[in-house]
Amino acid sequence: MEPARRRRTFLTSTVAAAALPLMAQARTAAYDPAPQMVPVKAQYAPGQLLILPRSHYLYFVTSPGQAMRYGVGVGKAGLEFTGTATIDVKKEWPTWRPTNEMIERDPQAYKRFIGNTDAQPGGPGNPLGARALYLFQNGRDTYFRIHGTTQPNSIGRSVSNGCIRMLNEHVIDLYQRVPIGTKVTVL
Repeated sequence: MEPARRRRTFLTSTVAAAALPLMAQARTAAYDPAPQMVPVKAQYAPGQLLILPRSHYLYFVTSPGQAMRYGVGVGKAGLEFTGTATIDVKKEWPTWRPTNEMIERDPQAYKRFIGNTDAQPGGPGNPLGARALYLFQNGRDTYFRIHGTTQPNSIGRSVSNGCIRMLNEHVIDLYQRVPIGTKVTVL
């Protein structure tokens, strides 16, 4: 190997080795679903919700450059919602029924809902949990929700049929903070 090339290889290797601890720290930062105030870009308006599915966080913008961050569970690959919507309906202890698409994807899991209009009553065993915020676009229900969950271990993961899941105590807090008409952006 020629000397100039050896020097470049050495320098490149040295720089890469020096950066590894920083990269390792960035990748191993502990996921923390607990609500906490964090800085956000000032371009987001107070009162807006911003959801970043890849990082499993929902941000409620409280003032320019500040937001309350909550850990969330999100949709499996191919089932996630992206875009902008508004919260047009809010419900405490909502009823739940799987969508027709959910029944088609997994008829065994949802067999009790096949051929009828049954819904599971609200309550502690309901998959939507303690509260649900219904996402609409142009006045039409998207069938995506921000809701509580009976599966707290799903927070921080991509496992749902598309909805945004929160721990029940966190969705109760968010429910009290956001009015009907709140803008929601899912990136």
